[in-house]
Amino acid sequence: MLTGEIRNQIDRIWEVFWTGGIANPMEVIEQLTYLLFIKRLDEIETLEEAKANRLKEKRTKVLFAKDKQHLRWSHFRNLPAEELYTVIVDEVFPFIRTLGNGDYVTHMKDARFTLPPEKANLLTKVVGMLDNVPMTDRDTKGDVYEYLLSKLKTSGQNGQFLTPRHIIKMMVELVKPTPEDTICDPACGTAGFLVAAAEYLKDNHPEILQKAALRQRYEGDMFHGFDFDSTMLRIATMNMLLHGIDNPVIRNQDSLSEDAMTNGGQYSVVLANPPFTGSLDFDSTAKDLQAVAKTKKTELLFLALFLRLLKPGGRAAVIVPEGLLFGSSKSHKAIRKTLVEEHQLQAVISMPSGVFKPYAGVSTAVLVFTKTGAGGTEKVWFYQMQADGFSLDDKRTPLSQSHQENNIPDIVNRWSELDLEAGRTRDEQSFFVTKAGLLSNNYDLSINRYKEFSYKTQAVDSPGAILNNLNDLEKDIVKGLEDLQGALNEFAENRSV
Repeated sequence: MLTGEIRNQIDRIWEVFWTGGIANPMEVIEQLTYLLFIKRLDEIETLEEAKANRLKEKRTKVLFAKDKQHLRWSHFRNLPAEELYTVIVDEVFPFIRTLGNGDYVTHMKDARFTLPPEKANLLTKVVGMLDNVPMTDRDTKGDVYEYLLSKLKTSGQNGQFLTPRHIIKMMVELVKPTPEDTICDPACGTAGFLVAAAEYLKDNHPEILQKAALRQRYEGDMFHGFDFDSTMLRIATMNMLLHGIDNPVIRNQDSLSEDAMTNGGQYSVVLANPPFTGSLDFDSTAKDLQAVAKTKKTELLFLALFLRLLKPGGRAAVIVPEGLLFGSSKSHKAIRKTLVEEHQLQAVISMPSGVFKPYAGVSTAVLVFTKTGAGGTEKVWFYQMQADGFSLDDKRTPLSQSHQENNIPDIVNRWSELDLEAGRTRDEQSFFVTKAGLLSNNYDLSINRYKEFSYKTQAVDSPGAILNNLNDLEKDIVKGLEDLQGALNEFAENRSV
């Protein structure tokens, strides 16, 4: 659990970087991630050494060879400032660039430490502070990293927004990944969805770490993430490694381009919050996607992409801007019709506009659907989320877990018992809408199109009674003024005597 003390420690480390001249949040995250990663390598090596000694077995895999022992965190952390700086820049970073294989090597080849040599004392301070952050607990380690990522207060140039962790967790709980799934986020950013899916699997399917074949998949190609930002790819790779996923498939790829159309139908789960705005090279956009939605709007193209990526029977939980639910363009209608008529649209969860603050006040929704290629939508579950456990202003202050302030537990519970939802009426927070109802409204998926508002009759006084009350009130005011005037006159007379 991330305690207030650990938060304060991380905040102080962040401040040290800031005062040291590294003010770009992304760069601070990247540099801190490198250091956490280097520290974690030493922890893993120490655990493996202890295990081998306990079992009296010879190790088959050694991270630090005999001549590399001085590159371990526990060895260099107490070095003098200049010596520590030299070891980290000239030896540790070249060393971590050679670890692993495949995608890891590709993304880490440009890893570099950006603190200048004159900041060697500052590096010593940061190493000492990180050494004092207690991260032996797996959950705490993940929480520390998530807290670091939460400090990315700006959106990317192409409309990417860091998805709040509790929203990611809710979406993962809606699709319920299993050990047999292959999970993809085609706009992965820092790999938050993939990490949350991995954590869900570890918590709900412990056999995934106990059976060799399942564990091999779990630590490898069960998770696929794509992005075209090299910094994000490095952070995503290390994020997965810090959460125990050694060889995820994290690739540099523009998922909407023609070149990326070779991996269709390969995934059983898609989790994503794709960019909603930003520039798009329409000419290089895959023709397959334009056939579903001929548009430059990335949210429509990504929805077409999700359907392409999924295997038949594959399921998805994705975030879309509210406009996609009711937009009247030909492309908007086409993609909604495709979801309803050709696949199985299961849920539309409308979220309050403050969920993405302080990045943006955009209204969004979560769509949950299954790719069938043969229809299957009979009725769609609508839920109007009114609170997500945080204030909806720029501060995003944590609130209580009461239903009035956090609807997410209710969403997950109702989703798990959908049969009980059948009896709900349209004036409740959730209800079903039939496919015929969607068709009669041009496949409009906005909950307000179907929600019924009930109004209670409120008793009020008659106009005559209201006038009488006003007259009585006026008389009271006049009498009060007369009493006040009398008191002032009496006071003046007494003073003149």
